[in-house]
Amino acid sequence: MSERVCDYPRPPALVASTELVRVEALGLLLAETHRSLRVLETFHPPTYYLPPEAVLQALLQPCPGASFCEWKGVARYFDLVRDPGSAGELRLRRAAWTYPEPSGAFAALAGWIAVYPALMDGCWVDGERVIPQPGGFYGGWITSRVEGPFKGDPAHPELV
Repeated sequence: MSERVCDYPRPPALVASTELVRVEALGLLLAETHRSLRVLETFHPPTYYLPPEAVLQALLQPCPGASFCEWKGVARYFDLVRDPGSAGELRLRRAAWTYPEPSGAFAALAGWIAVYPALMDGCWVDGERVIPQPGGFYGGWITSRVEGPFKGDPAHPELV
């Protein structure tokens, strides 16, 4: 079943999913779950939020800075760090985020974690490898069932 992102709502919708979501980062399995929340916003591919218990917490290191979403509230960011402090330390800066205290309609997102697919080794939905949403700021997950055009795509500057 295909989804057209131009049909997604504004303000965005929060939709529970039972798809198998898998994320690999820094050569490790960061998360795997059949329980996620998708944020569906006009002209954006879905952003997947994962329950904290499904994420390898040892890789998450809070980092400075925050951003504000008019719908969800204040986001806090994490670096993903493997072997911290060692000569072989690996770090993905600001690669994941969460909303510790999201706004009203998004209260269910509290503490759930999203990642930038472009920074991961790979992200999959039901076995299909995800294509990251264009534009470095966005965290959308593009699969074959999602139809664009997508915000952030240089081929569609009217959506930027």
